[in-house]
Amino acid sequence: MPCELVRRNEFISAVHPDGTCFNNYFELEKLESHLKKISPQDSPIIDEYILGLKSFLNAGDLLGKTNLGNFGDKLSTLPFFLSNLKYFRYTLGTFGKRFKHPLLRKAFPLLRYGKPAFPLFGYLAEHSAYIYGEIGWPRGGGLAFAGNIAARYIELGGEIQYRKKVVKILTDQDRACGVELDDGTQYIADFVISNSDGRKTIQNLLEGRYKSKMITRFCEPIPENQEIPSAVMVFLGVNRDLASYPSAMILFLKHPEMIAGQDCEYLHLQLYGFDDSMAPAGKGVIKVEFHGRPTFFSDDNNDPSAYQKKKDKIVGQVITLLEQQFPGLQQDVEAVDITTLRTWERFMGGTLGHNNYPRKYASQSDIRQVLDFVLGLNRTFTLPGLQNFFFTGQWVTSMGSLFSNALTGKTVVQKICKQCKIPFQVPEFESSLQ
Repeated sequence: MPCELVRRNEFISAVHPDGTCFNNYFELEKLESHLKKISPQDSPIIDEYILGLKSFLNAGDLLGKTNLGNFGDKLSTLPFFLSNLKYFRYTLGTFGKRFKHPLLRKAFPLLRYGKPAFPLFGYLAEHSAYIYGEIGWPRGGGLAFAGNIAARYIELGGEIQYRKKVVKILTDQDRACGVELDDGTQYIADFVISNSDGRKTIQNLLEGRYKSKMITRFCEPIPENQEIPSAVMVFLGVNRDLASYPSAMILFLKHPEMIAGQDCEYLHLQLYGFDDSMAPAGKGVIKVEFHGRPTFFSDDNNDPSAYQKKKDKIVGQVITLLEQQFPGLQQDVEAVDITTLRTWERFMGGTLGHNNYPRKYASQSDIRQVLDFVLGLNRTFTLPGLQNFFFTGQWVTSMGSLFSNALTGKTVVQKICKQCKIPFQVPEFESSLQ
């Protein structure tokens, strides 16, 4: 990975209005002791939780084997997954309901970006992978991370054209042969690879010509009233050192607050004080994100002032609520930015935010989930009837994990090499990037 990884002390913390704090530490002995101090009556389920983390941790490099290993490596993990099938039967929400302590009962379902439906096995794998050292936070955040990848690509002879919008994928006799930009410029290519929103790629860029019943089902539109994760994100630059605070926090409110059209019982925060490159010395960055529905902003498409008023109101509400937890914060705010689903649409061209996955995994059995997770059996890189075209990213994996989505790019290049009968080779890499 072309960047430095910054270690954190905890996965996330949760704070009750009465001041009780649950820190979901990475150090398991510390976590177990902390949880049992908060709620001795929950010792049985705490033991089960810790045992689950230890099981995934002791299994070794699971994510490496399942994502980077050969078929034999993948098969070697099946006994572990099958022997731990009970963790596939829970979501964070259903597992969290087993706690008796009110804070743990409320907080556990929200540990993974406020998604109670997130599979427990996925959370255990991610938490233990961080302890194992497989994953971490890239120093400098997403911009530095992406910049290093771009620099490496250019170093290898690649070329990147920014601020160029593709409006059509060119085809010739059912073979992808290039792209057309919004200014009419056409680029001819041997292969076309799309990392963009699958629905728009299939229905707009390819004019819906390459579908099957399965692909049509994948492209079913997201209902306008569906709740979308990370629909609104408020960023605050503050004149305050955040190094001593947890890296992420669920801040439960004394009373529900209507924010961005949603009844909010808590704020989901990320505090970037653990990475001193994210702000000047003595200052910090806070992100607060909310779920939301597209209908909240859709009425303002032709009224920029109404849209801005809604954003300003959200920022004001966030600062007022944070003031209760961080006294004096209102005077410390020096910079503000806010993104919505419309921001995602404008900058990324996606459908309703970044979670625009195909409808793949509904109503799957426990065994099927295991096989899909371990072997990637349900991953679609191509479209029926179209040659020399490949998908990468979320449309292939239906996952938000960076490493899984990045790996699809490598897989596609391997497929192209095989088709062209040339060896797949990776140049030696010594990182000189910062």
